[in-house]
Amino acid sequence: MLMQNKSQKEIILEEKIQKLVADIVEHSDIDDNLPVRMMKQLLENEEIKAIQDYANTVSITRLGLNDHGPVHMRTVCYNALKMLRILHDAGVETSLQWEHSGSFTDSVVAVMIAAFLHDAGMTIGRKDHELYSGIISCQIITDILQKIIPEDTMRRTIIRSMAMEGILGHMATHPIHSIEAGLILIADGCDMTKGRARIALEIPTKPTEGDIHKYSANSIEKVHITQGTEHPIKIEVLMKSEVGLFQVEGVLMPKIQSSPSKHLVELYACVEGQETKRYL
Repeated sequence: MLMQNKSQKEIILEEKIQKLVADIVEHSDIDDNLPVRMMKQLLENEEIKAIQDYANTVSITRLGLNDHGPVHMRTVCYNALKMLRILHDAGVETSLQWEHSGSFTDSVVAVMIAAFLHDAGMTIGRKDHELYSGIISCQIITDILQKIIPEDTMRRTIIRSMAMEGILGHMATHPIHSIEAGLILIADGCDMTKGRARIALEIPTKPTEGDIHKYSANSIEKVHITQGTEHPIKIEVLMKSEVGLFQVEGVLMPKIQSSPSKHLVELYACVEGQETKRYL
């Protein structure tokens, strides 16, 4: 079976991610162009693309849930990199930097990998998919790192371990302890706009467990990630109706509260025509 062609949304997101990665490399203390090379590998790897496409088929067509495919995984990557860039500009060290285990470059690369593969387990099903994502992803990550960092076993090991923590921890079902993995958790929760629910809403189905996610997400207009005032990262959720508060209070808030990065985040939500509410 031929791999599905990329959608326009995928292409636009890839361009945004590549521009952001290039900007991070140019304006941060990146010690090499590893993030650029890694992004090229992630975007061109046929197995990763096949996994993302089939994860969406299982999620939407079989289970009646929302987008867990290539657009979602690229969105999570963009969100996580944007937050990582904000933290770096604010002088906040990543866990690898603070532990003197790796560089900011290594953190960027680990976050990119985790974002692109965190929902690989949706090719099997929803329950425990974060664990299956780790099983499916481990060899892929190993092979890619061996290809682009063949000379440094320790560096490969550290980046892979950090990426795996992000993958396994993105559902807040397993404790995580790093800033990097915590950003994946939050970035995943931030993908809640109506675009993520659109495909699933167009498929006529009887009410299912996932419907509340579809309809609440369909009321979310925008999620802005910017520099905060009291904390480095500001997340602002704009919605057209109160049903969208389910996404904020039932999905995003628990993820932020479970994240090692929660002390770095301000969270606001605003229903159209009402006052902005601050959660964190």
